[in-house]
Amino acid sequence: MEHGKVKVGLIQTSVTEDRTLNIKKTVEKAREAIFLGAKIICLQELYRTQYFPQWLDRDVSDLAETIPGESTEVFSALAREHQVVIIVPIFEKDQSLCYNSIAVIDADGKILCKYRKVHLPQDPLFYEKSYFQAGHEFHICKTRYARVAVLICYDQWFPEAARIVTLQGADIIFYPTAIGWIKDAEPEEGDWLEAWQTIQRGHAIANGVHVVAVNRVGIEDDLIFWGSSFICDPFGRIIAKASDKKEEVIVAELDLSRNDLVREGWGFLKNRRPDIYEFLLNPRCV
Repeated sequence: MEHGKVKVGLIQTSVTEDRTLNIKKTVEKAREAIFLGAKIICLQELYRTQYFPQWLDRDVSDLAETIPGESTEVFSALAREHQVVIIVPIFEKDQSLCYNSIAVIDADGKILCKYRKVHLPQDPLFYEKSYFQAGHEFHICKTRYARVAVLICYDQWFPEAARIVTLQGADIIFYPTAIGWIKDAEPEEGDWLEAWQTIQRGHAIANGVHVVAVNRVGIEDDLIFWGSSFICDPFGRIIAKASDKKEEVIVAELDLSRNDLVREGWGFLKNRRPDIYEFLLNPRCV
């Protein structure tokens, strides 16, 4: 696959309790991204539902859907009609189990691959282990336009995940996300938004890979989602960024040849020393 240029689109929206309205609005935003020339479009984490893991012990079984299912049917038709790749995050049910998942739909409308979120938080207002089973593997999806990896939200904080998918051949890492501030809380450690952006820019630099983060906006009970979806190049420079409050469609062109340029120039991959990294698999302390 050639390392050329490709336009990517990010869909940043607020979310209501009306799942039908959410999917309709997201399709309209995706069409806007297509009109602006996007060839790969990414939706935000759990795009079709409010962020229910902020509440404990709710029955949300009626919100889950299968893959393939309603969401993939709608976006497969759109992808096929316009020859675009669409990354669709889904609250997935598989028999009796549920996952925080994505389906990557290729430009022919077919589901190319599926990823289930590997790292699950269990913190106040982010009780994901109460709702989802954890995934167990990473994937590279060789789409028509680029080799993409999709990791989901909390996966953003783990350098191991970004490094693994880079070594597997990713041109772009997409991070569909649902993250924000907790009302009336001032974290002792500092600005969460700044840290969130910094860690992902660091993944781009350390791996010489384009990074795309797609977040939601709006207030849902005690969470204030900060939007700020962004795209950065393989040296961590922000190419495009959305606001922290508004619904937006962001489209930007990525020059994938810059991945190799940065990797060759800085040598972070070729100068690795996996022969002395055994400690990562058998840590003696945490």
